[in-house]
Amino acid sequence: MKKNKAYAVNKTEEQWQEQLSNEEYKILRQKGTEFPHTGKYNLHFENGIYKCKGCGTQLFESNHKFESGCGWPSFDNAIEGTVEYIKDTSHGMIRTEIVCAVCGGHLGHVFNDGSTQTGLRYCVNSASIHFEPES
Repeated sequence: MKKNKAYAVNKTEEQWQEQLSNEEYKILRQKGTEFPHTGKYNLHFENGIYKCKGCGTQLFESNHKFESGCGWPSFDNAIEGTVEYIKDTSHGMIRTEIVCAVCGGHLGHVFNDGSTQTGLRYCVNSASIHFEPES
């Protein structure tokens, strides 16, 4: 993963590989994606918080999650200041990549086609996040 800036959580690629599963590493550090409709949080709607799998930063609240039909967990907003937005011109498209603002881990992309009041759809890979239920 190319780094454009230094993040608060900064590990070597070897350290990331030791911490993350192969799939998590592919997504968070190499900007991969999981197949649609396969992620464990796609149709998950419990109350709680979704955190970065790389560093534990709280990223999304469950009340912002919605079923978009796209095959990946979808949120209409992120917790303020936790997500960084990067122009992505890969694969012949112009998109906005979303990464964790603390460790730089790739989460997915955000689109302006959401069906909720914000009009946004944060399309997130399940392997890039961890769910903590409300206690």
